[in-house]
Amino acid sequence: MLKVLIIGGTGNISSSVSRLALEKGYSLTILNRGKREEIEGAEHLAADINSPEAINSVLNGRTWDVVADFIAFNRNDAERDISLFRGKTGQFLFISSASCYAKPVMAYPITESVPLSNPYSQYASDKIEAEKTFMSAFEKEGFPVTIVRPSHTYAIRIPLPVGTGGEYTLIDRMKKGLPVVSPGDGTSLWTVTHSDDFAKGFVGLFSLPRAIGNAYHITSDEVQTWDGIYNEIGKAIGVEPKIIHAPSDVIAAVDPDAKANLIGDKAWSLIFDNSKIKNAVPDFRCTIPFSIGIRRTLKWFEEKEERMIISEKTNSVIDSVMHRMELALK
Repeated sequence: MLKVLIIGGTGNISSSVSRLALEKGYSLTILNRGKREEIEGAEHLAADINSPEAINSVLNGRTWDVVADFIAFNRNDAERDISLFRGKTGQFLFISSASCYAKPVMAYPITESVPLSNPYSQYASDKIEAEKTFMSAFEKEGFPVTIVRPSHTYAIRIPLPVGTGGEYTLIDRMKKGLPVVSPGDGTSLWTVTHSDDFAKGFVGLFSLPRAIGNAYHITSDEVQTWDGIYNEIGKAIGVEPKIIHAPSDVIAAVDPDAKANLIGDKAWSLIFDNSKIKNAVPDFRCTIPFSIGIRRTLKWFEEKEERMIISEKTNSVIDSVMHRMELALK
């Protein structure tokens, strides 16, 4: 029986991975701080991975066939993981990000051979440094790393260009007939992937010898425009969204945090060639279209009132952007 350790394991993407690993009959251990609901069937270890004393106590000399870290973000995290799991796993999967691919986008469709460079996003830059650290360890000492780059993956997050995926603000605005903001003219192409589909490719890489030392992005082949995403959400909730278009730099001027999110990622058309993951995992196919997946996501939010978070900051940003666009048209 394959022994798998997932660090994180209960988040937007990792929950789907955890559930699929259990469905396949793997022996699954989940390591996190124990702040979220546990996944039935898995062994749960509660510890802060950044606390050497706590982590050494729970790991206690154990080994795994596969270790996947969903909460490593930078070079320091990579160095920590290499030190912790050197000689203790047959494969280590680092979850990077498709936002690492060069911006401006160099060519379409995007393949894994596209250079990694994103000066607009500190998050992406940190992930790139982590990738370099892992690959250096692979080249110098054979550390068995596999790098996986998700793009916009959703399940318990809403894939929208403004605000954060963990809030309900834009859905609330649409229900109330208030305008929402779409970057540019709303026609840039974007790829969204349900995490249950992502998990098929990710778990398919477990203990795959050819995956060691390689990088894969795992995305759907379904492509939407941002306006199309808004309209599909509108259909799911029974309204026609009022969409206001604004240049990404105008949105970023109102909300500096949006610069990395938009100019470093969502403002660009992103279309991926998934040939590499399909060759490695022949059974990998995405079968959840956005029209169905988004209904599952909205249902999850609406099952508990505390999940339907309304951000006053996001509302203020949208109102300020609308005001600027109105002034520009006068």
